[in-house]
Amino acid sequence: MASRAGTVALPQDLVDITALLDAYFDVAPDLGDPAQRVAFGTSGHRGSSLKASFNEAHILAITQAIVEYRGRQGITGPLFIGRDTHALSEPAQNSALEVLAANGVTVLVDARHGYTPTPALSHAILKYNREAAPGTPQADGIVVTPSHNPPADGGFKYNPPHGGPADTDATGWIAERANQLLENGLRGVKRIPLNDALAADTTGKFDFLSSYVDDLPSVLDLDAIRNAGVRIGADPMGGASVDYWGEIGERHQLNLTVVNPTVDPQWAFMTLDWDEKIRMDCSSPSAMASLIKRMSLGAEGTAAYDVATGNDADADRHGIVTPDGGLMNPNHYLAVAIDYLYRNRSSWNPESVVGKTLVSSSIIDRVAAGLGRKLVEVPVGFKWFVPGLLSGEGAFGGEESAGASFNKRDGSVWTTDKDGILLALLASEITAVTGSSPSQLYKGLTDQFGDPVYARIDAAATREQKSKLGKLSAADVTATSLAGEDITAKLTEAPGNGASIGGLKVVTENAWFAARPSGTEDVYKIYAESFKGADHLKQVQDEAKALVDGVIA
Repeated sequence: MASRAGTVALPQDLVDITALLDAYFDVAPDLGDPAQRVAFGTSGHRGSSLKASFNEAHILAITQAIVEYRGRQGITGPLFIGRDTHALSEPAQNSALEVLAANGVTVLVDARHGYTPTPALSHAILKYNREAAPGTPQADGIVVTPSHNPPADGGFKYNPPHGGPADTDATGWIAERANQLLENGLRGVKRIPLNDALAADTTGKFDFLSSYVDDLPSVLDLDAIRNAGVRIGADPMGGASVDYWGEIGERHQLNLTVVNPTVDPQWAFMTLDWDEKIRMDCSSPSAMASLIKRMSLGAEGTAAYDVATGNDADADRHGIVTPDGGLMNPNHYLAVAIDYLYRNRSSWNPESVVGKTLVSSSIIDRVAAGLGRKLVEVPVGFKWFVPGLLSGEGAFGGEESAGASFNKRDGSVWTTDKDGILLALLASEITAVTGSSPSQLYKGLTDQFGDPVYARIDAAATREQKSKLGKLSAADVTATSLAGEDITAKLTEAPGNGASIGGLKVVTENAWFAARPSGTEDVYKIYAESFKGADHLKQVQDEAKALVDGVIA
């Protein structure tokens, strides 16, 4: 833990916004440097103009590639586009509009000239496509956001007509075509001036906020929250949900306070994350230090709110703070949410499964078994939950990094992208209906299923070693035991769908670890968990590192 983690940022921690914006327009990427080429991870293309990895040229090329991809796929309906509060998001959205308008694409931008959370865009795509007359061209969308990443970063995500993150077939084609356009000096990119693009007949407006906020009663029991008088403190953390929370409280008459409505592209009000960087990670105790402090018990033994929540910059992640438990571990909250929802959504498909990523806690496995529900374990990336959410066969999908979504009360699809606002409000519904906080309910789950200890560490690895790790087969692992227990499974493919996990997971009766190469650093990540305590977890981690190092050496 760095010495200043959890303390308010100082002037020297703040990004120079003028330099950041100047670099966006003035710096051209060096395509000989892999870090400066277009590359889509699990959440789109990300980078910083100060590192020549997110500049105007990138966005022009990516947008033209998306236009061409849409053409190849026969997607001719409107394209919804929204942005978060990062400084690079507005110029990137403008660059995209110049290309989209030049190509004659019908584009819908926010009617309030505001910010658009990722889940609001996913909701808009799905609502449009569901309500459109048969044969009507399908809509898709772009979200301009680097999620919880630092203020100097930018991000650009494409969501096809299913409303969720694009799969690797789509992003691979888009990235390859974008890099071709960059290599050709942007020849082939159509573009018109921004004012002309905004005035184009093909550029329209859409009220993302009303569409999302007014539909919330279809997915949550807001009457229960209102009638119980649950006191909610919602912290947008300077992100795109800032106007949404106030409207949610007002339109649905909830006892809701927007804790901090400030929007600042430097995020000067933030407390520093574990590495002394400004990062809007609502699952981090350091980044959430201010909200946690607000929830400390006062002299009367009460807290300011019954439930306090935080969201990252595009509101696709959630952080839950309770008076008795502080900031909940995302895995713990997912377990509580799953247990509550599958017991309290009587109109859901009785055969609907529980979806989780393979690096999420195994207490979810035990909760699902206790519910009599099948568990579907998929690789990291929310895109794997899209088919189940659309069909209702997988009414809930969640991942360990505080991202999840679930279906409407009637079992139909709500969003197919992560929804931090939804999961934050669910904590209030849980409190209202059960009379207990989510952290109290988690204690009940551990009494029934055991109390796991979970952690993630990084281990050094060269690019070659990371590549080898990503291509392992189960036969490459000859070990038969881990931390004193027999190995029961060696996985290089997710058991839920047979997709490659890009690494290795090893399972015993009471523990597991998963190792995956980092996409941005010379490290691999070791996720590990034990139901036998912290000392056993440390043994699992040590043996996991030795095992993986031996295999990839």
